[in-house]
Amino acid sequence: MGMLDGRVACITGGTRGIGFAIARSLLEEGASVVVSGRSAEKGEQALAELGGSERGHFVTCDVKQRGDCEALVDATVERYGRIDILVANAGGATGHNPVVELTDEAFEDALRWNLWHTFWTMRRALKYMLPQRHGRIISISSVEGKVGKPGLAHYVTVKHAINGLTKSAAREVGTEGITVNAICPGAIETDVMIAEGPGAAASMGITYPELVDMFAQESAIKRLNEVEDVAAVALLLASDAGAGITGSMISVDGGTSPY
Repeated sequence: MGMLDGRVACITGGTRGIGFAIARSLLEEGASVVVSGRSAEKGEQALAELGGSERGHFVTCDVKQRGDCEALVDATVERYGRIDILVANAGGATGHNPVVELTDEAFEDALRWNLWHTFWTMRRALKYMLPQRHGRIISISSVEGKVGKPGLAHYVTVKHAINGLTKSAAREVGTEGITVNAICPGAIETDVMIAEGPGAAASMGITYPELVDMFAQESAIKRLNEVEDVAAVALLLASDAGAGITGSMISVDGGTSPY
């Protein structure tokens, strides 16, 4: 018996990285899991790597589009009859620059990719969770949701905003059997970091290896975290054991954040 038998989860950006690790963890504990991504090919590959279970399903979704976000949540309910767990995991930023040179386009893109997608999926999921009086909403924020860094202003801003949305939503639904939390990972060398890290490093005036080392040295453990570290906390929050945790910003950053 898994601790999530009969539960249904939806994970944005679940084909690789943190989202994939969370999907694997929830599946192993008995949940049915819908993962999303922009590439159907990567989606099929992810499902195969997850073992090809009937409890695993992929939906193509561009999280920067409200219609896609709402359709993803609806598709989860259509497939498995309900939605118990939402993991708003997709996110990132491009066009890294100091504020004086940061473009509207880069800022707008970061807002849609991170904050708007989290809001759109959360709002849609709550429409199903409130009548059933059960739900777990987990946003993937960041250590950058608790601190500031030069050259990353748009990313820092949207992650701080996700934390505020999480706290307010948790207050609204706390008596309805629904928890709303954010996990704040430190630097993890995922595909997104490998793709966008060099640009972020350049905006700080350093190389990518120096950026990775900087993140490691800022932590207490002097290394980067792993995706499995984040998945373990997501599993706790998704389970009955996490019922007393809501409105929290849980750091999984090796002791990097000051709080």
